[in-house]
Amino acid sequence: MTRDYTSHSATETIELGRQLAPLLEGKHLVLLRGDLGAGKTTLVKGIAEGFHAAEADEVTSPTFTLIHEYHGPEKDIYHIDLYRLDKPGELDSLGLEDLMLEERNVLLIEWGEKFPRILQHKDAEIIILRSGHDERKVRLTTA
Repeated sequence: MTRDYTSHSATETIELGRQLAPLLEGKHLVLLRGDLGAGKTTLVKGIAEGFHAAEADEVTSPTFTLIHEYHGPEKDIYHIDLYRLDKPGELDSLGLEDLMLEERNVLLIEWGEKFPRILQHKDAEIIILRSGHDERKVRLTTA
């Protein structure tokens, strides 16, 4: 299934994330793709709210920490940023395989396309493209 959306502001992108959360209910590994500053973390703010795991203002980019955890009543959200990793051994040290085994975990992974083994485990992909100063085109593809 593929669905396309348009957002005209950060506020709309957060709201879109809230709307996408139910569509990601049974997914464990969601790949987030887009250029730097495209709005991936902004979308995660809404997804985390949609799963009642965090308020939007609690969600920040995991660029330097690599993983941020948000715990909800039914799902735990792991926002993961692999931008700074280059080698498969660095990926191994994160323990993503263990996180994928837990039924209640949803892994939202930025820059996962750098690692082929991440691609083979994805259940969904969200691509965010800038189409204007504040406008974003968002495509959700699920299996």
